[in-house]
Amino acid sequence: MKYIQDDFKIAQVNKLTENIVEFYIDCPLVADVATSGQFVHILCGDLTLRRPISICEILKEKGQLRIVFEIKGKGTQWLAERREGDVINMLAPIGRGFNITPDKKAVIIGGGIGVIPMLDVAKNCSADACAILGFRNKQAVILEEDYKNAGVSVEITTDDGSYGKHGFVTDVLKDYIKNQKIDVIYACGPTPMLKAVSAIANESDIECYVSLEERMGCGIGACLACACKTKDANGEHYKHVCKDGPVFNSKEIEF
Repeated sequence: MKYIQDDFKIAQVNKLTENIVEFYIDCPLVADVATSGQFVHILCGDLTLRRPISICEILKEKGQLRIVFEIKGKGTQWLAERREGDVINMLAPIGRGFNITPDKKAVIIGGGIGVIPMLDVAKNCSADACAILGFRNKQAVILEEDYKNAGVSVEITTDDGSYGKHGFVTDVLKDYIKNQKIDVIYACGPTPMLKAVSAIANESDIECYVSLEERMGCGIGACLACACKTKDANGEHYKHVCKDGPVFNSKEIEF
């Protein structure tokens, strides 16, 4: 896999919530080859390790990537302080993304910040796709209008019932499966959510692909920081989320 490492200019900065920021980055070479589900690795100030940030949207016609990230520590705090016109050093695109088949009836599932990389997936699915997005509460809801603009139907769930449906994405998924013929599920979010979604997919004999969230070191498979346990006909193995994923067939993962 070929990576591009270079300095790229931030074309636009917006604050979506108190701790979630979005950048539009001018990087035509990266945008031209990136696929839904991949991520970028950004050098944040003088910190040794780069920070992995999911690609939210690939804007090939503008030569841009849109990234949306949550401020969680020193690295993302430094990144959030960048302004339009600033330059960031980026290694991209990284990882194995989603292999999307547009003519398949799809359900797109995102939980928390896992909704971010699924937006570009929604853009590339058929018009009758459904996105089920789960959040803690109303204040945490992001990208709802973006998903609607992508042309898919949208269901929002919140843990506390303050917006959308009270409950979890899996509750909506179970009801949806009862009434619709689904060919494939694409999902990203916390591990417990992915485990539950995968179990539902297996029970219903639905093809399912999940994007794993793991802490990373190098981002290119040289270290073991993001190893995850997988399984196949030959037994259990460890793979790198950054290199072999982050997208896997759910049947591969040993949750």
